Amino acid sequence: QEAKPAGPPPIIKEMIVKAKAAIKTVPAAEVKAAIDKKEKAFYLDVRDPGEYSAGHLPGAINVSRGTLEMNIWGKIPDQSAKIYVYCKTAGRSTLATKTLNDLGYKNAVLMDAQFEDWIKAGYPVER
Repeated sequence: QEAKPAGPPPIIKEMIVKAKAAIKTVPAAEVKAAIDKKEKAFYLDVRDPGEYSAGHLPGAINVSRGTLEMNIWGKIPDQSAKIYVYCKTAGRSTLATKTLNDLGYKNAVLMDAQFEDWIKAGYPVER
């Protein structure tokens, strides 16, 4: 029996690299600052509902990556809204941010950090 390769195949990594090159990214510290100053923005968690309920950024809304195109309109109707997008490792959120930009959400930006980094920094988590 062949051992399964660890992680996604190279094509997925290539897709993420390409998507990342096409979008705006911000560090976690910038997102934390936006939360602290109560910036008028959305914090979009694109993980699955179980991951979201286990802990998420303060005030974050959840639309899982798999249902993004169908469900984002009901959650964020304003396409000019500022949206900070994140997930567990920044893989799904990179692809989701690119998708949001393609859908006309031009102010969607990637929080370029893993959720674990957010926790390690001592930043707030809601459950």
